[in-house]
Amino acid sequence: MRKLLAALTVLVVIGAATAIGAVAVTSTMSMDVTSGPIEPPPPACPDVPPVDVDGITVPAGPVAGYCQDRLVNAAWIIVAARAQGIGVHTQAIGVMTAMGESSLRNLDYGDTVGPDSRGLFQQRDNGAWGSYDDRMTPYTAATMFFTKLVKTPGWKDLTPTQAAHTVQVNADPDHYTPYWEDAVTVVTALSPDA
Repeated sequence: MRKLLAALTVLVVIGAATAIGAVAVTSTMSMDVTSGPIEPPPPACPDVPPVDVDGITVPAGPVAGYCQDRLVNAAWIIVAARAQGIGVHTQAIGVMTAMGESSLRNLDYGDTVGPDSRGLFQQRDNGAWGSYDDRMTPYTAATMFFTKLVKTPGWKDLTPTQAAHTVQVNADPDHYTPYWEDAVTVVTALSPDA
């Protein structure tokens, strides 16, 4: 039986009409009328060669929706974990946390709750996370994250989001849960022999 596909066109009008005219963006999404929306294609990543981050080959992407610029940051998190003898499960906790805090971007700004937060993990300028440069250096920021995590009594028995919350103290203790599967996918892709 052939599936019926319907095309929906969503018109998003940006701005207001000016003397020159209105600017519009049109987006098309397909729908399988028997089972719901069809997943959109993965983001287009720049066509760049793989790069090496301390022995980890980082592809152009996408991997779990992330392109190379963000996958490089995930690789630094993995490298920092490995340097402390931390395995792939906990490496994924670190990557998950950075996904939830910054979408794997090394941010030079905070938010309303933490205007002084910086870096992949949005670490605060409260003395616990080192200098500005420490918080903005992915390897160092990840090292500080893992150092605090492994000092937490019973950390190995925590769920991934509980472990992240123990270190980050996010207002929502389940904030990181939606990022777990993507984090596992990224760590697996960057550590195929692990």
